[in-house]
Amino acid sequence: MRDGETRPGPVGWLIRSATLLAVVSVAAFAVLHAVPGDPVIIALSVQNLPVTPETVAALRAEWGLDRPLAAQYLHWLTGFLSGDWGVSFRTTRPILEEFGRRLPVSMALGFGGLALAVIVAVPLGFAAAARPGGLADRLARAVTVLTQAVPAFWLGLVAIWLFAVELGILQAFTGPLAERLVLPILIVALYSLGSLTRVYRAELLAAVETPMYRTARAKGLSRPEAIWRHCHRRGLFGLVAALTPEFGWVIGGTAVTEVVFGLPGISQFLVESVGARDYFVLQAYIVVIAVWMLAVFTVADLAGRLLDPRVSR
Repeated sequence: MRDGETRPGPVGWLIRSATLLAVVSVAAFAVLHAVPGDPVIIALSVQNLPVTPETVAALRAEWGLDRPLAAQYLHWLTGFLSGDWGVSFRTTRPILEEFGRRLPVSMALGFGGLALAVIVAVPLGFAAAARPGGLADRLARAVTVLTQAVPAFWLGLVAIWLFAVELGILQAFTGPLAERLVLPILIVALYSLGSLTRVYRAELLAAVETPMYRTARAKGLSRPEAIWRHCHRRGLFGLVAALTPEFGWVIGGTAVTEVVFGLPGISQFLVESVGARDYFVLQAYIVVIAVWMLAVFTVADLAGRLLDPRVSR
């Protein structure tokens, strides 16, 4: 932390977090209800039911959309805090049940991809820093360029054609869920690998310019030994900082991959809910993401304080 700054205590953190979540929920509620399109008319059209004033009025009353906006928000907030997140307009099933059924798929995809990316990024980034311009460095640069130039959906389709159709090694749409997750996890890992590797490498090379590294080299340590012993901590600190925004999209940020591979995750459910103007689903999702991001940044702050000796404890 900067000199003169004071870290808020648990009570202050709770008050600030609760205020932030309340502001997010109000803003999300207002924006969603301002989006053009009536979910009642959309639902009736999808179900091939007559769109008459009577049916529209009955359905709006059933869903509580005939109340004033303030009353709708308070009713939703009370239910959300008590565990009643409402019913999806589109599936007519409880939203909490839908989230609970789909969340493990999205988390397995997101966390699995990030974990694999970190496992590969550390040795690859270390090898790139130990020998700048070498094979590992060129490979890391190529992965970064590839993922920036090629859309994820195109690479996913190519992976399905190659591994599922031509080679028949993996199942893309049928079979056990664990097998169906292999290709999507590889795609997610690939699109995180380039940036994580480059950040880790850059932090290691920045630490190479410090007197601590030069002293280690003067004592007889080889370049890889000196980097690992005296620069690795700084590299991990940079890696944690780069992972923070990556963790932000673990829940709901893998929509392209889930849609391409037909996975029943949160992201696919969200994409379908946007088209149906499913207010309750979108509102719950935004608040869940806000809570998740708050947790991610809190954990990242704690990890950064442990890894960075310049931060006062």
